[in-house]
This record gives sequence, structure tokens and C-alpha cells, in this order.
Amino acid sequence: MITAATNQPTLIVIGGPTAVGKTAYAIETAKKFHTSIISADSRQFYKEMRIGTAFPSEEELAAVKHYFVGHLSIGEYYSISRFEQDVLKLLPTLFAENPVVVMTGGSGLYLDAVCKGIDDLPDPDLNIRQQVIELFENEGIEALRRRLRHLDPVFYNTNDLANHKRMMRALEVCLQTGKPYSELLTQSSKKRDFNIQRYYLNRPREVLFDRINRRVDQMMADGLLEEAKSLYQYKGTNALNTVGYKEMFDYMEGKMTMEEAVEKIKVNTRRYAKRQITWFKREYEEIMLND
Repeated sequence: MITAATNQPTLIVIGGPTAVGKTAYAIETAKKFHTSIISADSRQFYKEMRIGTAFPSEEELAAVKHYFVGHLSIGEYYSISRFEQDVLKLLPTLFAENPVVVMTGGSGLYLDAVCKGIDDLPDPDLNIRQQVIELFENEGIEALRRRLRHLDPVFYNTNDLANHKRMMRALEVCLQTGKPYSELLTQSSKKRDFNIQRYYLNRPREVLFDRINRRVDQMMADGLLEEAKSLYQYKGTNALNTVGYKEMFDYMEGKMTMEEAVEKIKVNTRRYAKRQITWFKREYEEIMLND
């Protein structure tokens, strides 16, 4: 179990791949320090996306005070920079109540925004943006992946390759600056007035993949298809451009069978988990779970 000095403000950050058990571990850690949890899971921000994001249960939410879980509606705009600002505004209040606060999630960029700050990236060049838009519209998401694999292999290997908007922004910056987007994201860290301890949870690969497969089966049993149907009118939003919902939308549009859709969710989730682990290995201390 994580330990922390309690004589100075300390943010305990718990990252890790999907289905590894972050929610339960973060709750136990928060209970140990009698503190609250800040969620940095960018999909759990949206109250309508409960099943497909493995939203904490009512019992889990009641066990420990959670912030940034279900605080937005699917149509609301939100960004990494807004999240950074909101968390930094909240933390002094939480630290006044308790010197230790827990933050958890699988979205590495959101965790890093709080820990290190958002880099000052150039305003987009509209001509380059149009080129990237046309590349995506004419050649599809695979074209974005190919260009990023060449221009920024670090970003390619550590991010969600299903998120075309994030890839488009990364490609824009690469083309505009002549530098890898990932390099610009790690140029400098902003100084924080609190201590930060960063960990990521992991499990043996076969155990993690089995947990992912069983979680997907449970999501289907809990009504993921019905949830996706209720959100279909918002399918163009960035929030729903994520594993689970995309495959359900494809099934609803007749692009694949239900069996194919469920299997694709499992495959894509396992791939995403591997990219998450690659991200966290860079700067987070590993906690291997074997239970």
C-alpha cells in the first residue's frame, strides 16, 4: 500500500491501464488517508456514459468523496486545459481539509496536465489544419496513423489511435513546427506548490487481458447497447469517439454483427491498455497487483 508524508500537501497519483483495478485501489488508498479522490478519467466526466466507461458504482461513490465524475453532460465542451485549471483551483480547498489527496485515472494526458502543466503550443496554422482535415476526409484514420508513426513515433506508441481528433491536432503541430508533438509536450514542467507521488498499477498480461474480456462481457450484460442507442444522436462528439461506443454504433449501422462488435471492443481495449502501460512506464513507479 502507498505511503505518504502527512506534514505537507501531497497529491498521490494512481494511473494504469483500463480494467487493472484503479477504482478499488484508489478507494482503499483514500480511505487509508481519510481523504477524497479526483477522477482524471476523461470519459467518466460525462454522466450519460456510465456503462461504457466502467463508471464507479453508487457504493463506490458513497465510500469516498469523488470529484469530476459525472459532472458534465455529453453536449458540454471540456478540455485538458480546463481540467488542469479546475483541479488546481480545487486542490487548495482539499488540502486545507487533508494534507493528502488521491487522483486516479487512465488518461495520461489529463494526469500529466495536473502534475506538469499544459505546454504552450502554437496557435494552429489554418492552411495546415485544412490539409490535415482533407487527409482524414479523403484517406481516413489510417492515413493519420501512418503520418504520425513517421513524424512522432513516441506519440503513436503511447496514445489512443482511435481518437482521430487528437491525432489530427498532433499531426498539425508536427507539420507546423517541424518537431514531434510529444517532444513539445514534455519540454518543461510547471512548478507545483505540493508534492506529487506518481504510481501506475499493472498486472501480468494474461490476467489483465482476462479482466478486460470479462469487463466487456459484463458491460454488455449491463446494457451497453441500450446506452449506446440512447447516445447515438451525439455520436459525432469527441466524448463518444472511444472504444465500446464506436463498435456499438457500427453494429447499429449494420457494419458488423453483434458478435464481431463485442470481439472488436475486446481487441481494441487490449490494444489501448498496452499503449497506456507504455505511457505510464516513462515516469510512474509500477505497482504490480497479483491478487
